[in-house]
Amino acid sequence: MNLSLIDAFGRFGAKPSSRLGSLSAMAADGAMVLSCLPGHFGHPASGVLRYETRLSTVAAESKEIGNLSEHLMHARDGRLPVRMVVKSVTPEKNGAKTRTYHIRPDLIGKVVEFDGDHFIVDFTRQEPLRSAAVTGKRK
Repeated sequence: MNLSLIDAFGRFGAKPSSRLGSLSAMAADGAMVLSCLPGHFGHPASGVLRYETRLSTVAAESKEIGNLSEHLMHARDGRLPVRMVVKSVTPEKNGAKTRTYHIRPDLIGKVVEFDGDHFIVDFTRQEPLRSAAVTGKRK
């Protein structure tokens, strides 16, 4: 599903500080919402989707990089969940670029490394909650 940045962040209960260039935000439930670029993903282990990059290589306004740094420290130190928004940029015939976003609500991340520049967020699939009726267990 192609969403705007505001809609994508909003799906996780967060509001980006800039409708065009926000890199992260904090959601109402305390989770960090991270805007990710497809080229920075890897698979270090089975069941793990890793997002890894450096703040020094991010093309954004210094205010947005500062916000991202603050959010990463907060998520790392507070062991907060990280939610994923993936940004896609598609060139058009007239030279303009279309930016669209999609979300991965099935993946929950955690900041496993952040040294002030280099950061790693590992995402794993959330197991669906099973109701008592399905499992046969009473609450």
